Amino acid sequence: MKTNLFKNFEPVSAKAWKQKIQVDLKGADYNDTLIWESLEGIHVKPFYHRDDFDKPFSPIPGQPDSWKISQYFFIDNEKLTNKLALDAIARGAEALYFSANNTFDYSTVFNGVTAITLIQLQLHFLETTFVKELTDFADKNSISVQVLIDPIGHLAKEGNWFTNEIEDLKATSEIIKTTATGLFIDTSHYQNAGANMVQQLAYALSHVNEYLNHYSTIEKHVIPTFKISVGSNYFFEIAKIRALRLGYAALAKAHGVDENCTIIATPSIRNKTLYDYNVNMLRTTTECMSAVLGGADVVVNLPYDAIYHKSNEFGERISRNQLLVLKGESYFDVVSNTADGSYYIEAITQELAEKSLRLLKDIEENSGLLSQLKEGTIQRKITESAEKEQALFNEGTLVLLGTNKHPNPQDKMKDDLELYPFLKHNPRKTLTIPINPKRLAENIEQERLADET
Repeated sequence: MKTNLFKNFEPVSAKAWKQKIQVDLKGADYNDTLIWESLEGIHVKPFYHRDDFDKPFSPIPGQPDSWKISQYFFIDNEKLTNKLALDAIARGAEALYFSANNTFDYSTVFNGVTAITLIQLQLHFLETTFVKELTDFADKNSISVQVLIDPIGHLAKEGNWFTNEIEDLKATSEIIKTTATGLFIDTSHYQNAGANMVQQLAYALSHVNEYLNHYSTIEKHVIPTFKISVGSNYFFEIAKIRALRLGYAALAKAHGVDENCTIIATPSIRNKTLYDYNVNMLRTTTECMSAVLGGADVVVNLPYDAIYHKSNEFGERISRNQLLVLKGESYFDVVSNTADGSYYIEAITQELAEKSLRLLKDIEENSGLLSQLKEGTIQRKITESAEKEQALFNEGTLVLLGTNKHPNPQDKMKDDLELYPFLKHNPRKTLTIPINPKRLAENIEQERLADET
């Protein structure tokens, strides 16, 4: 017979806990010593208690019962991509995430792929005929393909539309109506450029709101797919994903559409480093853990060497195995909604959701995301946030192990670079200022590379 030992203890109130802590501080100020402020303006307390909440926690809408292990492939050589994709499936991948800059031979790329494998295909070009032919091919061959096209995201990241605003939105609308393609919102560049979490959430919601306003005639059951980047602030990132679902549900309710959404999560590149690169494996592991616990539907890991090596079998295998270990050996697939009821995560979730909805309201009252992108307001706000984060890194408050703390001076990387790992400057005429990703460690790494002998 099991005994509930908790019945032997009297409940302790939040007030009693705080009084005990203040005694132990021996005169030090409670607020100055134990409460810290995040980049989002959230004051994090040393403990959270059920007394902090006026009402029971509401369930997060659309939380998945399970999550899929996915692997990323850039389509360049179709036969090679197909070979690598089939190998990934054989070795445990449950989904494949492709991206392409140009049309390609989809019959070759998808040859041998079965219907049990989810295929997500992000197109960085816009051709309605190609998409229609591709989806017809997938239907006839019972292949599950989700086409992901985001003209507003393309504008934000590249500074230009595929063609122009009218034609891009018209073509995307036609694709949505005639194929199984839904709304796609790529928010990863906001995080990778340095936006804080409230900004990431608000921009994501304003981003999808532009589509919902424009495509007022789309089917009400269309469920949008968000692609997000996950950083290393472990519990905040769990809360961020949950807050995105809450925020979208509130927005969708106002539009009268389905309140659920799909979330694809991938580790951030902002905190990845060139030197002591194996630490990147630890970073991506905790970031994937945050993604799973936060409720992502699909997790696409980032190889530890992705910032300086071309795609290679070892890096891809390690990134996939990290997810396989989480799912098959660490039991991250056993319980869904794991974070539900955690006072700390619930509190951060609510604050992020409320702050992001207030910022969303401000953006919409000032002409919306597209207008603010064209004016440069969004870019300026992200730059301000990125500079604050960069300052914390430069002064050593924000630590990247092996880079600004405990660096190994014997590390040499100059002869191991297959890719240019720094922010690329590509002068061109653009309609808006591009939102470019930049890693925190770039300046230190450039100095170290210059000093290598």
